[in-house]
Amino acid sequence: MANLLLPDSSFYITALREGRDPLRELIQNADDHDIATCGIIILEVTRGRSDPNVLRRFHDAFAVIIHLTTTNQIWERASQLAWSLDRQGVILPAPDILIAAHALQADATVLTHDAHFSSIPGLHVIDHVQ
Repeated sequence: MANLLLPDSSFYITALREGRDPLRELIQNADDHDIATCGIIILEVTRGRSDPNVLRRFHDAFAVIIHLTTTNQIWERASQLAWSLDRQGVILPAPDILIAAHALQADATVLTHDAHFSSIPGLHVIDHVQ
């Protein structure tokens, strides 16, 4: 997939905390990128939404963007990545490793404000939509 962008939960959460609309920002850049998500990102983003209308809006948005499925192959890649990073003394949260495994498998760029992702070899990472 060309120009696939995988916004991490930190992108959505930071934008909301700053009073920005992350979904609108992504839509404004939809001509430049295909937007994707995966189950762990949906879980992380939606669990903190207290307003049912905002929650519904996120569920509606996630329902129409590319969904990267967490297959056994992704779990294996995440396990191997975690093992390798751990041996180097780089201990990252399991959700971040799982997201990275998705991005590496799909050749996607991770849009994130989380510095953990810069520790992952071969992962394309940006901190704002270009």
